[in-house]
Parts: sequence; structure tokens; C-alpha cells
Amino acid sequence: MHILKRSILITSIVPCMLLLTSGCNNGNQKSIQPPNVLIILTDDMGYSDISCYSDEATSTPHIDKLASEGVRATDFYVPTPYCAPSRATLLTGRFPLRHGVVQNPAPDAGIDSVGIRDSEIMLGEVFRENGYRTACYGKWHLGHLPQYFPVKHGFDEYYGILYSNDMRPVQLIENMDTVMYPVDQAILTKTYTGKAISFIRKNSDKPFFLHLCHAMPHKPLAASENFYTPETPDDLYLDVIRELDWSVQAIISELKKEGILENTIVIFMSDNGASYGGNVKPLKGKKATNWEGGVRVPFIIRYPDVFPAGETVETPCWSPDIFPTLLSLTGIDLPAEVVLDGEDITTILTGERTSHPPIFTMRGNEIRTVRDGNWKLFLERPRFYHKPNLENWKDKRAPDGETIIAPVEQATPADYPGIKPEMMEGERFLFNLSGDISEQENQAASAPEKLKELEQEYTRFRESLDY
Repeated sequence: MHILKRSILITSIVPCMLLLTSGCNNGNQKSIQPPNVLIILTDDMGYSDISCYSDEATSTPHIDKLASEGVRATDFYVPTPYCAPSRATLLTGRFPLRHGVVQNPAPDAGIDSVGIRDSEIMLGEVFRENGYRTACYGKWHLGHLPQYFPVKHGFDEYYGILYSNDMRPVQLIENMDTVMYPVDQAILTKTYTGKAISFIRKNSDKPFFLHLCHAMPHKPLAASENFYTPETPDDLYLDVIRELDWSVQAIISELKKEGILENTIVIFMSDNGASYGGNVKPLKGKKATNWEGGVRVPFIIRYPDVFPAGETVETPCWSPDIFPTLLSLTGIDLPAEVVLDGEDITTILTGERTSHPPIFTMRGNEIRTVRDGNWKLFLERPRFYHKPNLENWKDKRAPDGETIIAPVEQATPADYPGIKPEMMEGERFLFNLSGDISEQENQAASAPEKLKELEQEYTRFRESLDY
């Protein structure tokens, strides 16, 4: 059932929330207003790429501070192990088989007709219709034809590359116009951060929704002159992570300077797991797989009016929850006519509740896994990715100095981010993640009732989809 967005009346209860904002009690805050929303979305950042998730990661003190002042989720999922479907789900609260974006648009592969439907209700539209200023900077990847542009889907401003930074042509778009081609990718993190800071400065006296979608650490990796150290040739990935950490610090500092930090809901997360060069260990797999390393991502939320500082939440949650949770926190009614796949997880993030409905991941057009509690079932024999022949491996989208401008040194399949999947015995695969986070022990034969239970959960969910 597809609902035309024009027919939906979205009502706001923000006026009832005004006396609850932190501005009432903090002299450093601006005039009382609904909370701002900032989502910092990285591209292909691994579960263990930042130091608050792994002792083996390069130091990321500013992201770690965000976690220490907010809530860090250990078991947070995205619905697909690659970009576009995951991004569409974040902005709609709907599973890919519901919102319709199930593959990545790619101009250099002729995949041009894939994009977000006009009938989908997106976060930017909801916030804008409720008086927020809205901006998206960075990677969009929800369609690169004009009808799919961010400014046609709820954002007052856009600046960035409409798709992945290794897809030709690599060009920067401002609103509807191309403003730079070719693009030296060393400027991207710095430029997007500057755009975000400028937006915050201009809109500090009114509520805003800022969706900052970094290109990094998606390949090709690149960092600005303040972070890139070519004399250490095996350090580029870490340079990129350190610059992303700097970006968080710069933006948080601007929010604090403008007196609106405490009245801003800040989310930091990745769109999917890491590719070559990243780190997801002790998880198995990588981006493009439905192993934990492809779909479990870092997730941090800071909003001191509601969430306690320094808390860690282990209850499994997923990105469809972001849409209803943010609307709840900002006092905006959910669009009643829209079927959402997420739920308001405020009470999970505050520690008042430890249960969540089953979580599903997919690849292509099929649902591949279901997780309920500690148990995860592969609904079909998972794809096993073996080590490729490195002598014959070649990246067709590697930096060439002309159309893709980035350092020549890049990660390769030799830099596998997680535990490499190897062939396992059996036809069905069931894992208890509480004691087997690396998905090594298949318990399909020893836990037949749990296997049947998860199959039934899948059947119920599959029947709820409108396709």
C-alpha cells in the first residue's frame, strides 16, 4: 500500500515540549526551542574502528567523549551490508523491501533509475514541515537523477557527492548544480565539516536537522594535509579515522560555542560494516556480507535531557528505530498512515527496558538473517567469501589522478577487516551471539526449537511486507 505524502497531515506537539528543554535551566543556552537533531553518518566505518569500541583501534578521543557523555549501543544493526538501502531506512524508518531501495544507484554502471520514491515520508520532510531548518551534506546515494536530489526530499540545503566517492563522475553538487569536477578527495572531510559548522552558526537561533554524511572511510581513502602522513604508507586508513574524530570535535565545539549543545540530539553511526583496511574484529565478515561484521555498526547518541551519561546498552536495536525515536524526542507525532518497521527505543536507551522485536537483515531482494535476543539465524546457506587471488585483483575504481583523485596507496583484499568466513558443515546456520560473537559454532542441530521459532518470526515479518 503506497501512501501519497501530500495526503498526510503531520501534526506537531512541540509547543507542549518547550518547557522541558534544557534551555530552561542552563544560562548558556539560547532561547527555549525544540531540540536540534544532528546525525553524523560515516561510510563503511567498522565496528572496531573507534577506540570506545575496541582497544585495538587508533585513538578517537572526541568520539569516545561523545560516548562517555551519552549512550553507546553494542548491538546496533543496519538492514543491509551496503549503502543505499541502509541510508533510505535511516531516513524513513522502513525496511528496504518496504521503501523500495534495495540496491545501490551507480552512474558509472548505468544504474540510474534507482532512487527514493516520492511517496516515501523522510525525516527531512517531517522536520521541515514542523518548522525545522534542514540540511544534508556529504554522500546521499538515494538517487542521482534530479527527481531524487536531497532538496526534493525535505532538505533546504545540500552539498556533496550524490553517490559513493569511487563512482564516476566524482563531482560535488550544491543543491541542484555541479560546483566542482574533478574533486581532490583530500578536501572532503574538511569541507563537509566546514559546511556543517556554517549551518549550525547560521541556524543556532532556530531548530534544525543536520544530516552530515561523510564520504570516509569508504574507498578511495583520503585525508587533508593536517592528517595525511605519506611518510607512513600503511597508515592512511588511520589518518582518515583521526580526521573523522577531529570533525566530531569541531562540530561539538561549535554547538557548545553557540550555546545549543545540550539542546541538540547528536547521533554518531556508520551505514554498514567496514571494507578492506577497516576493523570489525572480533566480528566475522565485512561489508557486503550478512555476517555480524557487515551489519553490526557503532551507534552513539547524546542528549543529556533524556539519556544518562556513560551508559552502554546491549539490547539489540536497529536503524529503523531512529525515525520514531527522533520524532518522539522532538515531540512530533508519527505519520499515522505510514507503516514503520522501527519503534521508539528511548526506554531501551535509558535502561528501563531490555527487550526489542526481532531484527532482520537482507541482501539483494531477499531477507537473509533474523536476530531475536541473543540468537541469529541465517535463513539460507550464507555466502562464504574466500580470499581472492591477490595477484589478479584489481580495483576498477582505483585513484587515477584525473577522474578519481586520492592517494595511490589504498587498502586491498589483503587487509580483510574481520574474521574470514570459512566453509562450515550443515545446511542451516544458527548462532548464539551471547557466547559466540564471531559466529563460529552452528547450533542449528542442537537447538531445533529456537530455529523453528526464528523461522516463524521471519514468516510473520515477510507476510507483513507490501510487495
